Amino acid sequence: MKRIMSISLGSPVRNHRVETEILGEQVIIERIGTGGSITAAMDLIRRWDGRADAFGLGGIDLYIRVGGKRYVFRDAQRIAGVAACTPVADGSGLKNTLERKVILDLNQKELPFQNKKVLMVSSVDRFGMAEALHACGAQLVLGDVMFGLGLEVPLHTPLQVARLGRWLLPVLTKVPFSWLYPTGAKQEKREPKYEKYYHWADIIAGDF
Repeated sequence: MKRIMSISLGSPVRNHRVETEILGEQVIIERIGTGGSITAAMDLIRRWDGRADAFGLGGIDLYIRVGGKRYVFRDAQRIAGVAACTPVADGSGLKNTLERKVILDLNQKELPFQNKKVLMVSSVDRFGMAEALHACGAQLVLGDVMFGLGLEVPLHTPLQVARLGRWLLPVLTKVPFSWLYPTGAKQEKREPKYEKYYHWADIIAGDF
């Protein structure tokens, strides 16, 4: 039986375990949240390294790809680096391929994005989606600076994000990840922020 483990910096409240069959093989898929603790995430990977068949990183990206350049998060690299035998994935490949394709397919078949007002809270995390929405003619508000840094500076094109990213991301990927993104119990809190952009938008796109 295969075992796939998602080791997440998110809250343990959302922990879940399921046994299912994929392509004729029994698979255990389990999500374990560490409440924001990088040390606990590393300990879990050490404990299951070589016993689990694959690790998924949750609540943190190993890297983000913006404007054709890859930026690696130091904290994520620390976590993934603990695994000596079991492969570690963070979903970045799917974000840059499958998510991009989903937007293009929706635009052609079911949901034309031309002139639709779209809010993306974070586009660096899903740059393929942002580029696809822009290519489809959507009016974008990209909230990376607003929701990531707390400054009300809406961006409107992936090119703006890429240009700003060249200056900021080499530094921001080295700071503690919790400075940029809520982890653990912080994910359970709901604090109204920049509400007018949610009311403005026809579509809210990204990670829910």
